[in-house]
Amino acid sequence: MKVDLLTHTPDPERLVSTAAKLCYSKTGTSDILDGLTDEKVHNFIEKLSSLGHESPIEHVSFTFAVEGVSRVLTHQLVRHRIASFSQQSQRYVKLDQFDFVMPPMIEKNPKAREIFLTAMKEDQQHYDELVESLEESYYNEFLSEGYSEKKSKSFAEKKAIEDARFVFPNACETKMIFTMNARTLMHFFKHRCCDRAQWEIRDMADSMLDLVKEVSPTLFKYAGPNCVGSNCPEGVMTCGKVKEKRAYYLKGE
Repeated sequence: MKVDLLTHTPDPERLVSTAAKLCYSKTGTSDILDGLTDEKVHNFIEKLSSLGHESPIEHVSFTFAVEGVSRVLTHQLVRHRIASFSQQSQRYVKLDQFDFVMPPMIEKNPKAREIFLTAMKEDQQHYDELVESLEESYYNEFLSEGYSEKKSKSFAEKKAIEDARFVFPNACETKMIFTMNARTLMHFFKHRCCDRAQWEIRDMADSMLDLVKEVSPTLFKYAGPNCVGSNCPEGVMTCGKVKEKRAYYLKGE
């Protein structure tokens, strides 16, 4: 898995402070900005966190690029709907040899690993065979509709790929660029940094949190699973490691 922070709102904490202070100020934005020292920005962000005033943090956004993740992960990721997503298409990209993500426990279990690798190999073979067979069928169909040989071949390849992709597994590797505002990110971290989250998206969430903390340490100071800032909401499903989780996500605080 590779996780990169491609871009973000410049000087995010100063912008959040400006937006929040405007709500309570008689002066204009230029006067607010003139008086915002780094220390005041830091203190004001801390105050916002303690008050639970979250709407001002929607003004800043962060764009990530991820590679080497499975479609298991991205199906979960897109459930966070206040975000923008761009994913590598299996309709337009022919996968002559698809990459895949193997769960760690399968990797450690020799028998399970053998079964998994056999399944991946067979999926690729089935995909290749489907593409070849469907290309011929679609090619003949487009020719019969009056298209030229060149266009028929081009259309047939696309349609064949579009149909053949149905045999690819959830393990299939994919790439995605996505953007979230800071408030959505906070919500994302609460759910996906939790021990009850699926291991792959949890690993990605932890990497994302490390990246945004480098850019905006005060804003994301208390970010992490729900138990970092309050009681664990998981009830009988709790991991029972609240102290350890708080120590991990608040390290250095």
